[in-house]
Amino acid sequence: MAVGRQETGADRKHILIVDDDPTELKTLRYYLQESYKVTLISSGRTAVDFLTKYTPDLILLDYLMPVHNGAAVLKDIQSRVETKNIPVFFLTGQTDADTISECLALHPAGYLVKPVAKAALLAKMEEVLG
Repeated sequence: MAVGRQETGADRKHILIVDDDPTELKTLRYYLQESYKVTLISSGRTAVDFLTKYTPDLILLDYLMPVHNGAAVLKDIQSRVETKNIPVFFLTGQTDADTISECLALHPAGYLVKPVAKAALLAKMEEVLG
């Protein structure tokens, strides 16, 4: 799918966005809704529950969330046969070397620093989704 190309219903890739910040969720939905089917979830625990029923094509996952953080969610995703091949991009406002190392040690498909520009986000997703 070309960046910015609008597809209809069933043709759209499904993107799950998990972030505890409602503003971030709305912004990312705005960026993606034209080209993708988008599901918004505001907690890690709810995301894990969602993934027992649905299999998105890609997950945008906030790294720092209360209770069930992004690292715990990614470990759960990677531990299950049904979800282990879903590409996951960490989203975080943290730019310190320790946080970046912790994120990359979990082998996500990508790592994006918030706030992420629409063009950069779409380009990274296109690399993975094709």
